Amino acid sequence: MTVKHLDAVLPIESVAYEFPWSRGNFVDSLGSGYPANLLMDVDGNLLGYFVAMVGVDEWHLLNITVAPTHQRQGHGRFLLDHIASLCRQQGAENLWLEVRRSNARARAIYARYGFNEIGVRRGYYPAVEGREDAVVMRLLLTAGTV
Repeated sequence: MTVKHLDAVLPIESVAYEFPWSRGNFVDSLGSGYPANLLMDVDGNLLGYFVAMVGVDEWHLLNITVAPTHQRQGHGRFLLDHIASLCRQQGAENLWLEVRRSNARARAIYARYGFNEIGVRRGYYPAVEGREDAVVMRLLLTAGTV
């Protein structure tokens, strides 16, 4: 993903989330050199994307999104497989993420993938009525895992 792709990314982001990332969030992440990839179909249509941050021996998944019209077709799993593969290539031992406490569907997807809930960040996300807690999840990237 580069800045030139944001005109295609932002409409998906705004439909997928009540509190979407702004253009500035994406520009800052790309400018910082964070890994960011697109998932396109054979016709060049954008299906999904992710943005991550690399640490010494870990990655932090900042944003993973599948276009709502293309959800439940395995694209999220494909993106997670790709991210996990990149992590392993870089020697990462852990992949971290935060997810809204209220997002039971995403939490279940991550749990099926092998993520474990390990903590809570209080008031992490904006919400209609104030702030919402985030559940912190970790995927161990050791031999024999996903």
